[in-house]
Amino acid sequence: MHTDRASSTTSTSRFPAPVDTALRTAGWQPGRWDIKQAEIWADALRSHESPAGHRHAVFPAAVEAWAEFGGLHIQPPGPGRQIAPSPLHLDPLHGLHMARTLADLGRALDTEVCPLGEESESRALLAIDAEGRVYTLDHTGDWYLGPDIDQALTGLISGTEPERLTTG
Repeated sequence: MHTDRASSTTSTSRFPAPVDTALRTAGWQPGRWDIKQAEIWADALRSHESPAGHRHAVFPAAVEAWAEFGGLHIQPPGPGRQIAPSPLHLDPLHGLHMARTLADLGRALDTEVCPLGEESESRALLAIDAEGRVYTLDHTGDWYLGPDIDQALTGLISGTEPERLTTG
């Protein structure tokens, strides 16, 4: 059964209207898929080794997120619901030198973690795990942004306070 959503106050996009607008202004559109750039990032991360021998994990959830959202510079449209949102730059090379930190987080979470981009003002690193869950890491700790890239971007752009990761 088809439901007419045109009269609804919500966007027909998979994102809330202000988030959808911010993403489209940054150059995203439904169906965006730059797999060539995603593969360039995957190769750069795979070939990087830290001085102590740490390497990046690269997996499908990360490559898919990079293909759809990679390269975008996203400006939040307003002051934020609970916290001030930061502009985002979705480029995994912001985390190139964070292989050990991401490997440590992955071990703590019992998964692999790969860089996704950064919050431009705070330089907080955005990361994604093998299941597609998204995190941010900054000087105050590690934070859970959501079970998938859509919820993470919605929270980041709308200024929803993330959940602190705790050990034990």
